[in-house]
Amino acid sequence: MYFRRIILGGAAFALSAPAMAQDANMDGRVGKLEKEMRAVQRQVFPNGAGRFVEPDIQSPTAPSATNSSTSATVDLTARVDALEAQLATLTGQVELQGNNMRGLEARLKALETQLATQPASPVETVAPTATPAAAAPKTRAGVVPTKPVTTAKPNPARVAAVAAIERPASGDAFEDGYSYGFRLWEAKFYPESQATLEETLAKFPKHKRASYARNLLGRAWLDDKKPATAVKVFYDNYKADPRGDRAPDSLFFLGSALTDLGKAAEACEAFGELARAYPDAATGRLAERITSGKTRAKCK
Repeated sequence: MYFRRIILGGAAFALSAPAMAQDANMDGRVGKLEKEMRAVQRQVFPNGAGRFVEPDIQSPTAPSATNSSTSATVDLTARVDALEAQLATLTGQVELQGNNMRGLEARLKALETQLATQPASPVETVAPTATPAAAAPKTRAGVVPTKPVTTAKPNPARVAAVAAIERPASGDAFEDGYSYGFRLWEAKFYPESQATLEETLAKFPKHKRASYARNLLGRAWLDDKKPATAVKVFYDNYKADPRGDRAPDSLFFLGSALTDLGKAAEACEAFGELARAYPDAATGRLAERITSGKTRAKCK
């Protein structure tokens, strides 16, 4: 009787071994798919902080004690099918997002070229002062005299006001530069803020908070009524570091700058990309701004 039990037990183990191997193989497939899913989702939601969206599948009924192996296999098969379907959907979203961004990038490059070829605005053109004939310099025939370059004298009151803004000295060069640039921007000294932030970014282009500095630099250009330059800064900040803390903000202000340039269609694309790439920010802290921006750009 003892040997009979041993033989029967060995037979039962032998029969269950293929099922166990199948379950282990299925678990391996599920683990691989879940890793691929997370990789794709990091592209679809670059600011999602590692969020993983579970597949929407129905849980099978609780397995009976006499059929646990078969039920586990069915459960794993359902998980694999659901994961494969969701992976295909997310992959399609990544491709669509990439196409949208390539199209937006091409339009922005065309816009940059167009703006570069436009003549300087009347505000930026310095009108030459009339020179009395008696004081005109003597020149050879056919040679046009070069207009002397005049340097505007600094406004003493402005110099004093800028000097009155405290420059941080915490010992952290990046944070000191960023904070000083912010204080200058807040006081509406936009050119000085731009110079400070550009110098800071030139020294620390890979700093963990460079996204903040580039976004603030774009805002300094935008508030200084230079939307064309702001467009480039905001787009570069988003493209250079899509996981940066201020990448969603730069997409919003990119839309605002494009609206100021009269490029409503491109502005609406920027707002749309913000909603696709950063759904949490778009429906959270930036929701009111996006609604206002879309209204101003007359987005459909």
